[in-house]
Amino acid sequence: MPVGTELDVRLQQRLSSDDAKVEDRFEATTVVDLVEGGKVLIPAGSLVRGFVSAVDKAGRLNRTGRLTLSFDRITVNGRAYPIHATVTQALESEGIRGEAGRIGAGAGVGAIIGGILGGFKGVLAGILIGGGGTIAATEGKDVTLPVGTVLRLRFDSPLTVR
Repeated sequence: MPVGTELDVRLQQRLSSDDAKVEDRFEATTVVDLVEGGKVLIPAGSLVRGFVSAVDKAGRLNRTGRLTLSFDRITVNGRAYPIHATVTQALESEGIRGEAGRIGAGAGVGAIIGGILGGFKGVLAGILIGGGGTIAATEGKDVTLPVGTVLRLRFDSPLTVR
């Protein structure tokens, strides 16, 4: 997969600039199959591992909370691969019982649309995503990403899945 490929993942735990620490680990799972040329490269449910690479808690001096998330590993069919990926978008999830929706990967990989574990409502309110995957609150609060938040990742290095 070339640099710039995008993939949607669902957070498995809550993340917040209020209590996160640099190097905290977290996990997410891929939302839909990543398909190219009719072949499934990354099946839905593949595990993606990330870490908090920077955090600023909202306070008196720095009124807006910020989280920078980095992703360093993906496990596909039981095999782990190193990756470099950053967040480009955060979507509010309707959860596992939500109506079926569509979340595609884009970036020239082809349409990846199908039944997924839950729909999405749209861009998560109250946050902005800047360069390098930094997620900042827009309302002078801490950034909080609840369990089930869908993050759109962009691969910053190529990935060969075997």
